[in-house]
Amino acid sequence: MVRTARASTAAGPTLAVVAREAGVSVPTASKVVNGREDVAPETRRRVSEALDRLGYVRRPRFDTVRAPRLVDLVVHSLADSGSGAVLHGVEGAAYDAGLEVVVSAGLDRRRGGGGAVERGGWLDKLMARGSAGALFDLAELTGAQYAWLARHRVPFVMIDPVTEPPTGVVSVGAANWQGGVTATEHLLRLGHERIAVIAGDRGTTVSGTRVAGYRSALAAAGVRHRAEYVRHAGFDRDAARRRMRELLALAVPPTAVFVCSDAMALGVYEALAERGLRVPDDMSVVGFDDLPEARWATPALTTVRRPLAEMAATALRLLLRMMDGARPESTRTELSTRLVERASTAAPGGA
Repeated sequence: MVRTARASTAAGPTLAVVAREAGVSVPTASKVVNGREDVAPETRRRVSEALDRLGYVRRPRFDTVRAPRLVDLVVHSLADSGSGAVLHGVEGAAYDAGLEVVVSAGLDRRRGGGGAVERGGWLDKLMARGSAGALFDLAELTGAQYAWLARHRVPFVMIDPVTEPPTGVVSVGAANWQGGVTATEHLLRLGHERIAVIAGDRGTTVSGTRVAGYRSALAAAGVRHRAEYVRHAGFDRDAARRRMRELLALAVPPTAVFVCSDAMALGVYEALAERGLRVPDDMSVVGFDDLPEARWATPALTTVRRPLAEMAATALRLLLRMMDGARPESTRTELSTRLVERASTAAPGGA
């Protein structure tokens, strides 16, 4: 069941530490913390003593007798098609786990874009609802937000953050470097050598690794890297249109462009149309994400699929384990990307 709301690891022992101290399993220790009755009296006594001895802080929990456990999903925008894919993945995994999900909008900005406006109070609402954990499909969290989550001992997982989260924060993302390699190799196989890239924000992990994959593929093919072919547009459609105009104005313009998001690729389409250039006859274009807009574009966009629904479902399953006191073996989980070939790429033409 999904409810919507308009609306964000501290010091101290984890439940796994308590379980080891008491000589029981993590699920058994979790039953004691949550007041379950199916625990032997002697076992309950040992766990309770370990909780007190180690100073474990019992957080208020959702009443599992009256309703399923509650988790929060905070997305950057409820109007974004990418958020729809995330919601679909979380909803399916939550149903299987018997969880209830509250969906909130945390920031009025698109992933990687500027001018963020925070919707106030959503972290406090998370605590007031008694949520057992949270998933964040946000570009990033602030230091103050990380501190709040640590102070209130809220287990949480980040879904594809654009910057490297602090040490110990659990996240699920896409294989961005491999995606950049795959997109560029596809254009190289078609015969392109003058390949440009329009990236997101400078200095962000997501953008940097996609560009690194692009450069690696060029180097492996023995194709010279041209610094003037690398442009940044902050994951903004209008900025991508301007960057494409700049590329077309070069003395030696590219014949193909790898664009690091589908939204920016639509801006590239607009810039080419302004010049009377056709995709893919005059310019081949590859995007990244495989959002519904990629299929609706004319011509349909060849793009690297970022498995948003699968990433969200994986994040929910990791969160469920953390809610029961376990910790993932690795704080970073990456799911593979793959190229989806459509109609926006061809051998070099008239450009």
